Amino acid sequence: MSLEEFGRIVARVMETLPEIFQPYLDNVVVDVQEEPDEETLRKVGFTPAEIADGHSLYGLFSPLELPGPWSGAAVDTRDLPHRLIIFKGPLEDSFPSRRRLLIEIRKTVIHELAHHFGYSDRDLEKFDDNPNPFPDE
Repeated sequence: MSLEEFGRIVARVMETLPEIFQPYLDNVVVDVQEEPDEETLRKVGFTPAEIADGHSLYGLFSPLELPGPWSGAAVDTRDLPHRLIIFKGPLEDSFPSRRRLLIEIRKTVIHELAHHFGYSDRDLEKFDDNPNPFPDE
């Protein structure tokens, strides 16, 4: 599928997020990319061997990083933009069925947002109770 079509799917997924996430979305830009680059994989902790073996990411929440003199300053970044990136290639490779792909994109979005805003893995279990929020697919 094209990156444009994948982007439309991600936009649709964003419309299905639980109400509890809505207050956090005002300053989040959602992007789609084909694959994470090697620099991104290293930055999040993948070893060269893991990268060579094909390990990858489904998504990444990237909070705003302030440049230079602002990086250590006491600045409230809650209202500044943040970025959520969903990676098309790894998700499509792992979940070739369209129905399963929708479900896993949604899980990825929820997990990336939730971890950033302080939810634990145990907290996330309740969001997995609705295994298919797309009954028309």
